[in-house]
Amino acid sequence: MTTTSLTGFSVMSLLSLSYLTWDWMSPNQVERPSAPDPANVLPAARPPHIIFIMTDDQGFNDIGYHNSDIKTPTLDKLAADGVRLEQYYIQPICTPSRSQLLTGRYQIHTGLQHSIIRPRQPSCLPLDQVTLPQRLQALGYSTHMVGKWHLGFYKKECLPTRRGFHSYLGSLTGSVNYYTYNSCDGPGLCGYDLHEGETVAWDQGGKYSTHLYTQRVRRILAAHDPLGPPLFIYLSFQAVHTPLQCPWRYIYPYRDMGNVPRRKYAGMVSAVDEAVRNVTYALRKYGFYQNSVVVFSTDNGGQPLSGGSNWPLRGRKGTYWEGGVRGLGFVHSPLLRRKRRVSRALVHITDWYPTLVGLAGGNASAAEGLDGFDVWPAISEGRESPRREILHNIDPLYNPARGGSLRGGFGIWDTAVQASIRAGDWKLLTGDPGYGDWTPPPVLPGSPGGWWGLERHLQPGKAVWLFNVSGDPYERFDQAERRPDVVKLLLARLAFYNRTAVPVRYPPEDPRGHPDLNGGAWGPWFGDGEEDPWDGVPRRRTKDRKETLKMARTKSFFRSLTTRMMSDRI
Repeated sequence: MTTTSLTGFSVMSLLSLSYLTWDWMSPNQVERPSAPDPANVLPAARPPHIIFIMTDDQGFNDIGYHNSDIKTPTLDKLAADGVRLEQYYIQPICTPSRSQLLTGRYQIHTGLQHSIIRPRQPSCLPLDQVTLPQRLQALGYSTHMVGKWHLGFYKKECLPTRRGFHSYLGSLTGSVNYYTYNSCDGPGLCGYDLHEGETVAWDQGGKYSTHLYTQRVRRILAAHDPLGPPLFIYLSFQAVHTPLQCPWRYIYPYRDMGNVPRRKYAGMVSAVDEAVRNVTYALRKYGFYQNSVVVFSTDNGGQPLSGGSNWPLRGRKGTYWEGGVRGLGFVHSPLLRRKRRVSRALVHITDWYPTLVGLAGGNASAAEGLDGFDVWPAISEGRESPRREILHNIDPLYNPARGGSLRGGFGIWDTAVQASIRAGDWKLLTGDPGYGDWTPPPVLPGSPGGWWGLERHLQPGKAVWLFNVSGDPYERFDQAERRPDVVKLLLARLAFYNRTAVPVRYPPEDPRGHPDLNGGAWGPWFGDGEEDPWDGVPRRRTKDRKETLKMARTKSFFRSLTTRMMSDRI
């Protein structure tokens, strides 16, 4: 069906896309060198120390070099003196971005293509995947993680210290109180979530998490010999995810900002900026800086309802519009050959795996099945990116679009399925991509309020969108009807990728994961050697009355929680 549907295209339409040279049945549309180019070899005598800094829910408009209302002098300077990535893509929610960072693989190739890993789900980053820190450990690196994990913890084999990190301090769930480290997954489902290695760190609560995590990184640097084994530190800040909590001294400079959630959010960003300054100061103080590579990345787009902003991009966290998947990112390093520039090379979060393995002296191509590519020459030297295509995702479990169908996808693809792909300048979305609005920064009291949905332009029954995101980065001009030739090509790519997908891993929640049954803290509940009861086939269960009431109470709980977060009281 795919081959038949692609016949009849005009040569000119193919030439306009520069696709004549593409092999449409290959896994990724990239150019791979047959052998390493000696010119790309890093001049440093030793593998570099790698510091990967990730923030949580920081929007495209939530950094000083995109918006002068947000004060981030450290991040601005690091980006200005390094390479700013302005065509950098991430995933729209937490777990998917983190899984792709650590595996170099798309979600469809790890079974994590639907939603996030809930605290009581018997699921985690697949144990058969060799993670980035495991590869770096094999290359002689001392590996350390500090901060948010959110990749599952139902058994000890899933914990960070079993997935390649020599040490770990942080939270295992998706969101915790910044001071008490209490984490709730619904009414009556709360527990403590701060862990040192594989034990609960009861004695370390009470300190603001951004400060606690920064102090841990500085202690790691102070205790390590910069001339010894190279370091890999994955600093995964909880900030600026809700709840909106921050010491007053960071909020005070934004006291004239009328919208209180935005004011708190901005203060949290400034706290992160100070934390990054302290980390980079420690790199210099303890002798690591000259042979270091610092990567900064967000995990997904910002949430306007919680103070974030992706303006002028369309959409928000949890959507496949640019506001959900186009991230903040930069690289700062004395080892960069061409510094102080803005790069528009296409880069995806899966690319860090082979890029950092290559910098560490490893052979990234030795790992089969990677979806990421070594983009160091593009970043360091300004060469053309090897990446021409990004599969944003295919989620077969997401609510199907009512207006979608196989017929609507020219017999190539069922457009009811939520999916998105970018190839060259073109981006295709099918199914329900999420809220398609352009939300101005929430500056006024009570906003977004009436602004929410002011420019929403989703036509009822529509299930296919096509944009030239190079010429139309704000996704205002849908060209699906004008360019059916491009639509068919990209639908064929989705169909190809879907044939390589593994089954979705999204098991039902296990009541044994309740913190009350585990000493009041979130943590592994499976016994050693216990087999998973899940058979690998996701099911949509029919809800009985008790489950419906439980869901209603859960929704009420989170609605109340959101109301408190959006309160005008500091």
